[in-house]
Amino acid sequence: MNVLQIILIALFIYLGSIGSIVGNTIGWYGLGRPLVAAFIVGLIMGDVGTAMVVGIPLQIMYMGNVTPGGAVAWDLSYATYIGTAGALAFGQGMGTTELIGLAVVFAGIGGLVGQLMWNVSYALNLPLNRLANKYAEAGETKKMYIPNVIGGQAIGFACRFIPAVIILTSMTVASGQADFATLIPGWITTLLSVFGGMMASLGMGIILSFLLKKKYHIVIFLAGFILVTYFGLSTMAVAVVAVITAVLYFVAYDRVKVEA
Repeated sequence: MNVLQIILIALFIYLGSIGSIVGNTIGWYGLGRPLVAAFIVGLIMGDVGTAMVVGIPLQIMYMGNVTPGGAVAWDLSYATYIGTAGALAFGQGMGTTELIGLAVVFAGIGGLVGQLMWNVSYALNLPLNRLANKYAEAGETKKMYIPNVIGGQAIGFACRFIPAVIILTSMTVASGQADFATLIPGWITTLLSVFGGMMASLGMGIILSFLLKKKYHIVIFLAGFILVTYFGLSTMAVAVVAVITAVLYFVAYDRVKVEA
């Protein structure tokens, strides 16, 4: 990664956070989503294809990520931007499963750093709350933007941009030392492959637990799985078959209902 790429990725790590200058809808619920983050990193680093290969399983893995009661167990945008960038920087010559495992490892590092930075930002925002209360009590509403906008955004930017630049710079220096793929022992490569497959399976299990509400939904899922795995159909072909099946089902259902 060059300097411009590091700055851009670190900037999007800030923009994809809760309360960033672009708002939560565009930021946390848009730029902060793993699939969007992977696409952006791929554009910045010039390898969208590989980025999406790791972005899709990361999206599936983190679909169950929630923040109950405001507790941040994992920083999603930090994890996925760092994870995708790490996979692209270090994953030359690796297979798909190894890339996914590598992305998970770097995502773990980014997620932990992001979690730490959340706590730091909470602590740094305490004086801003006192300043906002002071302006409110004095009736100086025109000055409320100072703690709420300028101060809050400055702290949020510093807590995300600066650590991200440090992490990405360290990754760049490490990746430039030698061909990373040739330095990894075989057992580590195997471990990354197994771990990447397990995490993708776990993520798929999480999303299926939300989608499969009734027993016959499992049959529909297995039918699609068989069409892809054993008949070699593409996702688009399976979608077309599903639409045709749905139309025939509802037509037959209406006829039976009318005759009854």
